[in-house]
Amino acid sequence: MLESYVTPILMSYVNRYIKNLKPSDLQLSLWGGDVVLSKLELKLDVLEQELKLPFTFLSGHIHELRIHVPWTKLGSEPVVITINTMECILKLKDGAQEDHESCGSSSTNRSTTESMKSAVKPRRVQQSASPDPDLPPGYVQSLIRRVVNNVNIVINNLILKYVEDDIVLSVNITSAECYTVDEFWDRAFMDISATDLVLRKMINFSDCTVCLDKRNASGKIEFYQEPLLYKCSFRTRLHFTYDNLNSKMPSIIKVHTLVDSLKLSISDQQLPMFIRIMQLGIALYYGEIGNFKDGESEDLICHSKDMLGNITGVEDETSSVMQYPTQYINQDPYLHQDDDQQQGWVSWAWSFVPAIVSYDDEENDSSGTSDGTALHQQKSQSLKDPIISIGFYCTKATVTFKLTEMQAESSYYSPQKVKSKEVICWEQEGTTVEVLMKGEHFFDCQIGFVGCQAMCLKGIMGIKDFEENMNRSEEEAYFFNCGENLSAKGMTYLTNSLFDYRSPENNSIRAEFILDAAHHKETYTEIAGMQRFGAFYMDYLYTMESNSGKVSGNQQDLSSAKSEDFGSVQEMSTKSLIVGPVNLRLDSSAVHRIMKMIVCALEHEYEPYSRTKPDIMDGNKTMPSSEEVASLEEYIPTRLTTFTVLKCTIIIPVAEFNLLDHLMPIIMGEKNLSGLLNATSFQPLRPLPSIRILVDKVNLEHSVPMYAEQLVHTVSSLGQPSDNLLHYCYSHCYLKIFGFQAALTSLDSKGLYCFPVPVIPSFSTAVYGKLIKFPKYWTKRAHVPLTEYIFELPNLTIQATRAQTLLLQTIYQSWCHPVGNVSSVAVNEALLNEVFQTSGVKSKNPLPTLEGSIQNVELKYCGTSLVKCASGTVGSIKICAKAPGDGGKEKLIPLIQGPSDTRDLHSSKWLNESRKPESLLAPDLVAFTIQIPQYMDYCHNSGAVLLSSVQGLAINVDPVLYTWLIYQPQKRASRHIQQQSVGTVPLGVSVTRKKEDEASVGSAPLARQQSNQASEYASSPVKTKTVTESRPLSLPVKTMLNSSESCRSPEERMKEFIGIVWNAVKRLTLQLEVQSCCVFLPNDSLPSPSTIVSGDIPGTVRSWYHGQASMPGTLVVCLPQIKIMSAGHKHMEPLQEIPFVVLRPILEEGDAFPWTISLHHFSVYTLLGQQMTLNLVEPMGCTSTLAVTSQKLLASGPESRHSFVVCLHVDLESLEIKCSNPQVQLLYELAEITSKVWNKIQRKGMLYQSSIYTETVTGPVPPSSPVKSSVGTAPPDTSTYSPSADVGTTTEGDSLQGGDDSPFSDSITLEQTTSNIGVSSGRVSLWMQWMLPKITVKLFAPDPRNNGTEVCVVSELEDLSASVDMQDVYTKIKCKIESFNIDHYRNRPGGDWQSGHFEGIILQCRKKLLPWGRFLVSGAIWRCVPFLY
Repeated sequence: MLESYVTPILMSYVNRYIKNLKPSDLQLSLWGGDVVLSKLELKLDVLEQELKLPFTFLSGHIHELRIHVPWTKLGSEPVVITINTMECILKLKDGAQEDHESCGSSSTNRSTTESMKSAVKPRRVQQSASPDPDLPPGYVQSLIRRVVNNVNIVINNLILKYVEDDIVLSVNITSAECYTVDEFWDRAFMDISATDLVLRKMINFSDCTVCLDKRNASGKIEFYQEPLLYKCSFRTRLHFTYDNLNSKMPSIIKVHTLVDSLKLSISDQQLPMFIRIMQLGIALYYGEIGNFKDGESEDLICHSKDMLGNITGVEDETSSVMQYPTQYINQDPYLHQDDDQQQGWVSWAWSFVPAIVSYDDEENDSSGTSDGTALHQQKSQSLKDPIISIGFYCTKATVTFKLTEMQAESSYYSPQKVKSKEVICWEQEGTTVEVLMKGEHFFDCQIGFVGCQAMCLKGIMGIKDFEENMNRSEEEAYFFNCGENLSAKGMTYLTNSLFDYRSPENNSIRAEFILDAAHHKETYTEIAGMQRFGAFYMDYLYTMESNSGKVSGNQQDLSSAKSEDFGSVQEMSTKSLIVGPVNLRLDSSAVHRIMKMIVCALEHEYEPYSRTKPDIMDGNKTMPSSEEVASLEEYIPTRLTTFTVLKCTIIIPVAEFNLLDHLMPIIMGEKNLSGLLNATSFQPLRPLPSIRILVDKVNLEHSVPMYAEQLVHTVSSLGQPSDNLLHYCYSHCYLKIFGFQAALTSLDSKGLYCFPVPVIPSFSTAVYGKLIKFPKYWTKRAHVPLTEYIFELPNLTIQATRAQTLLLQTIYQSWCHPVGNVSSVAVNEALLNEVFQTSGVKSKNPLPTLEGSIQNVELKYCGTSLVKCASGTVGSIKICAKAPGDGGKEKLIPLIQGPSDTRDLHSSKWLNESRKPESLLAPDLVAFTIQIPQYMDYCHNSGAVLLSSVQGLAINVDPVLYTWLIYQPQKRASRHIQQQSVGTVPLGVSVTRKKEDEASVGSAPLARQQSNQASEYASSPVKTKTVTESRPLSLPVKTMLNSSESCRSPEERMKEFIGIVWNAVKRLTLQLEVQSCCVFLPNDSLPSPSTIVSGDIPGTVRSWYHGQASMPGTLVVCLPQIKIMSAGHKHMEPLQEIPFVVLRPILEEGDAFPWTISLHHFSVYTLLGQQMTLNLVEPMGCTSTLAVTSQKLLASGPESRHSFVVCLHVDLESLEIKCSNPQVQLLYELAEITSKVWNKIQRKGMLYQSSIYTETVTGPVPPSSPVKSSVGTAPPDTSTYSPSADVGTTTEGDSLQGGDDSPFSDSITLEQTTSNIGVSSGRVSLWMQWMLPKITVKLFAPDPRNNGTEVCVVSELEDLSASVDMQDVYTKIKCKIESFNIDHYRNRPGGDWQSGHFEGIILQCRKKLLPWGRFLVSGAIWRCVPFLY
């Protein structure tokens, strides 16, 4: 009797999947109790169809199948099915998109699902009706259920292989066993009872090995790599909960797997293949290949409902067969524990759910109403969706990355052997991956781990930095760690899993699940996630809610949905990732290893899985109906990702070795040209100076529409889309950084970091960007921004002494200038001692610190299809110096302050008037808006626009700045990793002598300067003869460095420059307003008194002027206010909402001219002690007009040339200059200080402070250098390079003899340059005119003969005008002076000025002279000679 029921069940299975079986034979041997079948071929097509995988089976066979049925004890002993050696080979489907319309790639239509069902039904009906027409009695049915619930399945030696391109991935499991267990998870014979509606099963996998190998073109594997995973064992617990005894399928399914130790090993050759397989998982998940799309939006219910046990009444049995899927589910995701993979396999696993545990609505349908209303169908389905919980837990995982090299074998035939060397290792503790899903309406995946760390091993690129013989400590090897220790944290990662003894299932309580998005977000917050894990937590949630009551059973992708489906389903996807406290040390060892991994990952030629489809613009755009638009306005599905890093510490030390020039070119996509590496000895550098960066929190948010193309297509066809709809057509990105700070620190030989020296105090900043999706649809919409960025910086401060900047420079250069095999970075010990002072020890002469802060920076960029525009404001800038003061107090010396109210600083009256303090509501220092057309040559575009306003700026060029600049650490104690053999530093010069040397810069004898220089030029092969010859005093360093550039003639460069400038300004609407900038040059420090607002420079000067007895002599230069307006432009606010429209756009070239340029309030005066102010240049200004026109000439060469006509007209206000002895003295002092500092900087070569590339600078001087001695002419007289002259200008004669080779010949004369340009770049015609009504020069001096008397010589020139007219064929210069007089005056104390002798006349030159008859002319002039001196 029993046989008649049980046999067909077993037979239907075996027959269904195995080829060429005779049912009669099978039946006979089954009745005997044991079946043994050998060498069976699997029906691959059936497997493919039922597994619904995006793979095809290349082969599949079973070596031996045993079935044992204990007929006599069926009620108490399990049926055992044993498979010995099963092997399957899979590959990706070809053109997976075309295959299998049954579940079409993204748009299944209902009818196919229906037809599949009807196709499946006949077979099932006939099977269930086969043996006995009478239904079995109740106890038989319950017995069958018991048999099915207790089937044991054993697989020995399961081999799965996946092949693609040159990749062979094989999974080998020595044995897997599935059996039923009791509530203590011990093997037992169990059944569901009315009191306990639960079934538990256990699957043990032992010795799982995963290999990843490369095969050649013929499909043969030439040499075997080490396995990715070797002999790993894990166990899986399954827990099924039923609603009642007669349920055909469980309502809750839990599948949890635990691995104690997981050791992955990846070689450099396996890495690209491994990444490829991960990409495959992501591509499958997002539906980019294969026949179903992600678990997110698609339907896995459309998979036919009849996978394994479709015989009515025995659906439960199939749960035992679930061992195959779980093994697969759990096999791969944790191998690459990467955040995206699981969902790929999990969404695939969904397809099992209906199959393994079929719905019983199929019985309802079998009445023949197979076209029953879709609605009824969906309702019954949605009621019966089981809750599925899949979990994977790993106590400890390690991933080791190895580099391999080939080894030749002795015998010719034996395969090549590979020797591998570990270089980097990642360890991770307490890993959890949990997935919870219910139907297609709820999917949630949580991933977390408690702690992880990464360490360097062995050596890299020939440098043996962590070999055993180096005796390096473990702490030095670990360069990354994050999170907490598992031993300290406890077993939180197992919470609520089947392996947690406190979980409800292990205490016979029915578990509660949160299946509602709002409730889920309240429960699983970032804080809760970090409390459970500690290092990393990710929560990915996808929900789909129906607001119209109907959800299509096979939810379609919106792109294929009919318009009426818009808005009926509300989908939402959120990912939040959070990383706990992170410590990262980017030293040479770690950086080179990481870069090497990146290089290995890039070494492959795989085609990408998904290609972005070219944007096909369909011309027939249909206007969407108003209902569609309304439903879109109501809800648009988006994907939101948030990423947070808490408490991050990054340490960047000096590069101990730098071979990045071997790696960077490959990463940047170029071929590697550098030669082979030699193994070098490595010695760790201690102390090791480093930059330490701390960040409190980084927050990144990214949102993007789910169905971008469909949405953009609809919205872009609307006439006036609302702001809300437009907002969703962009992908948005917010980045916020809180509490970023940087400091210098140093690692000593004990492995401890010294107390950090702050360089950047804590600040926060934010960036926002948005990018439109599918820009092709928007090209006609000129006003829609395609990209937009906003940057905000409330406050940033940087503070450093010169020693700290030099150390930062050393760190930067050690990374940026790779030399040879091991860089010989010399870290100067004196410098380190200066930067990191021992606590509690006062240094003898502390260095001044410069501190600069910038506030309220807001920048915005926006690009449309026609223009690019940017606007922004900078609130304020302050720079001050902190210098050691008297009595141990620090004094604060303001250096730059902006905005500063400089409107009335042009005359010295402000010193005696009351001055309002700087208000907090002062306008922004800089406000600007700039708009540039995308296509410069596009004729219909209006030209560029630049609006800008700059507020007043006060600058104090204090001598403390020079002190800061000329600091130089003593050279004697340099520690090299590799001793440089060329010219070492002479130690003869004592330190004290060096100090004297610095004090008396100008007067030191040459020999001593020479010795000081030896260290600078230690690496130069050319012996330097004299200081002046080796480096002339006022040659700018740039020209020496870039002497190679000077091979192009200056004319060509000038020609190019003029062309570029002309293209930029020919259609530029310009509005520029710059308030006056006031520069104070004191000859001694001006610290800010504590009574005034710190950093107010004019206030500081005034308080010194009034209060302090000894006000240092100060020269005040008040630069003019500048206003430039282009033609026809009306004044606008400089800060505009972008993109904007100008009232009168400039369409034609040159219409922007003439420009009106006006300058006002230029003055120079001096402040001397005892409240004395003396003017040098009285306030003056000018207005000028600049016009430029241009015609294109016919091109003689390949490029077209322009001819220019430049007209400049300048109207100056009258100019008055006064001068007296104390002022000359002050000017001389200031000039002397400046030239001394400049010489010192020149001589020390501080502008390129580097031990690394001095060779290039001080090598043999190239012939084009302006130093004539190297060419063979006489050495130039030092007076040619006068220190006070402007840097880089030489006397005219010298630069002329230099000819075209000299880099300075562009400063020859205006005439020569412009005529040269005229020849090479078309013609330039120049017409300039100056008008100056009056120049007055007054010279004051005390009269040496009469005490208390002052004399003054006044010279006046009236009505000056000059014009220059330059054409191709002639140059005409006209100068006109109406009159020229020199007079002299004297005054008595308390009296007025009176004319001197001979009525004060020294020289007269005018149309009507005074009557000269009254006195002898020659005598008068002779008597006045003393005054001229």
